[in-house]
Amino acid sequence: MEKGTLLEYRLNGDRRLAVADRPDGKKNWVVVDENGQANSIPPRQIAYEIGGGSYKPSDIPNFRKEVEKYLDPDSLEVAWEILVEENRGVDPGEMAMLLFSENEAPNRYASYLLLSEDKLYFKQKGDRYEPRSATQVAELKHQQEVETHRQQEWGNFVARVQQRLAGELVEWENTDRIRIEALEKYAALAEEARERNHAKETLSSLGRTDTPQAAFKLLVELKVWSEHENLVLRRTQIPIHFSTKVLEVSQRCLNFPPPDLDANNRLDLTHLKVYTIDDESTLEIDDGVSLEYLEDGRQRLWIHIADPTRLLSPGDELDLEARRRSTTVYLPTGMVPMFPHDLATGPMSLVQSQLCAALSFSVILEESGAVTEYSIHVSTIKPTYRLTYDDVDEMLQLGLQAEPEISAIAAWSKRRHAWRVSQGAITISMPDSSIKVDENEEITIRLLEDCPSRQLVAEMMILAGELGARYAQTHNIPVPFRGQPQPELPPEEELLILSPGPVRSSAIRRCMPKSEMATTPSRHASLGLDAYIQVTSPIRRYSDLLAHFQIKAHLRGDPLPLAVLEVQEIVQSIGMAVREASLVERQTNRYWILEYLRRHSGEVWQAVVLRWLREDENLGLILLEDIGIELAWRFPRAVSLGDRLDLQVAYADPREDQIHFQEMVYQTAQL
Repeated sequence: MEKGTLLEYRLNGDRRLAVADRPDGKKNWVVVDENGQANSIPPRQIAYEIGGGSYKPSDIPNFRKEVEKYLDPDSLEVAWEILVEENRGVDPGEMAMLLFSENEAPNRYASYLLLSEDKLYFKQKGDRYEPRSATQVAELKHQQEVETHRQQEWGNFVARVQQRLAGELVEWENTDRIRIEALEKYAALAEEARERNHAKETLSSLGRTDTPQAAFKLLVELKVWSEHENLVLRRTQIPIHFSTKVLEVSQRCLNFPPPDLDANNRLDLTHLKVYTIDDESTLEIDDGVSLEYLEDGRQRLWIHIADPTRLLSPGDELDLEARRRSTTVYLPTGMVPMFPHDLATGPMSLVQSQLCAALSFSVILEESGAVTEYSIHVSTIKPTYRLTYDDVDEMLQLGLQAEPEISAIAAWSKRRHAWRVSQGAITISMPDSSIKVDENEEITIRLLEDCPSRQLVAEMMILAGELGARYAQTHNIPVPFRGQPQPELPPEEELLILSPGPVRSSAIRRCMPKSEMATTPSRHASLGLDAYIQVTSPIRRYSDLLAHFQIKAHLRGDPLPLAVLEVQEIVQSIGMAVREASLVERQTNRYWILEYLRRHSGEVWQAVVLRWLREDENLGLILLEDIGIELAWRFPRAVSLGDRLDLQVAYADPREDQIHFQEMVYQTAQL
């Protein structure tokens, strides 16, 4: 290389034009740029020697202007079409002749710039540039178009994000939703989310840290999530929404109900008064009760259960969806149903004053409460009254003569309970609460009284479960029987030491084994029954729906839809789903309990020490009596079971699942 040679070199990846001034050592050259800045560069930094005469640094600006006249990237496509047909490569000088019919320094450098920056038509091999094949060019063009489209979509997404953060309403596009869903998965599942890299890319591009907490914060700021979003639910496999396909099948079922296989066998019970008794907020009404006065003076109880299987077939779309969900999930913010809402609250429910299909259990009891005779029928009923528990309690308290059936059913429920106790049933009476969160995220916790109306409904449902189990056992029908092993209770003298009420009941409850599902009957210890199935909530529990399929087929005289092994497989799969749903319900309730207590941190709560969790660490379980809530607490002083304390919340963080109390100590005034 000679002094005065114009060249291009790279500095930190940038193109620089300079003029060679003098050698520097054996290999390096000192070059001077247009600003008079000298740099010593090794040969490897020199990208292209332009040549064409002796230049001075002051010539560089004019040279740039001259080169710019020829920098038309579209001209490369014309050259490529010629060269690919001839299947030959070129160097910058040859390209200059092809493009500009000149091989002067500005033409050569312009050709060099076009070729070196081109990523579409040519690929470099040494000092020459080979034309890519037509197939390769077509594929690269497609990739460029895809990338351009992606960048446009990203730019539009960022613009909508900024609008939403500024408080404006936006309409999210489908591609936006994919990015938002990736953020949701990352916020819920952290590093376990498959979409975490996409979420991190979005967060980083928006100038935020790429953590799950940052994803959660962004979703809240975008009003996609509430600050109380249920992460417990989102971490599970529980489907929150129904697919479009399931909703379409549901709508067809509403518009064109399938033929009722039991239409010719349904017993007309529309002459009976039917009472449905539920909470006021209940929409899926799946049970009702009646009392029939017989000519011989006896009374026959009827327990009517909704018949959703008349709209389903085992293995159809709706049945498989219900099986996958296994249960309705009840949360303070609302429920995640097993069936689509319009079906569950419409033709599947026992709706007041409408003709409804039911599976009706008829039973005559002895005075002791034992079953004398029973039968099961597919039926047609017409619910007369939709009552709440409060309605029934008021009717029982007033002893309304206009509805003597209610009082009679309540009396039978008491006999049934006494009979079950005589059979070894174990009654555990613990406070229970209803936790509701409205659309404004206002929290209400209501203590549920152990009232006569709830006892009435509970006993009638247990009775139906006993009758269903008897029928299945007698006729060898495989259904999901529920059993509970006999517990080993503390000795009577130990229980008598404990305070009666919640403390004693808590000690008994601690000893109770979990119930189990199987295709063979076994004793249910706490209910005091030799065989039992759940059959009264087929809209909300798949095990009940399964029992309906089997029992109804037998009543029709049809082959059973499911064999023993099939029932066993289903029982196993739904058991896992039900356990997951129960965990979500417990953890979600706990979240809102902690949030409720956080909001009421100034209140004083009366608590009773229920039982020890780890006595050596002073860790125990307390019951907040006013709201029926149980929580763990490490006592700061020595306490005994049954002690009553006045507590105030010192700290609560529901998202971190933490709560701490402080005991209120009152000083006695001295006279």
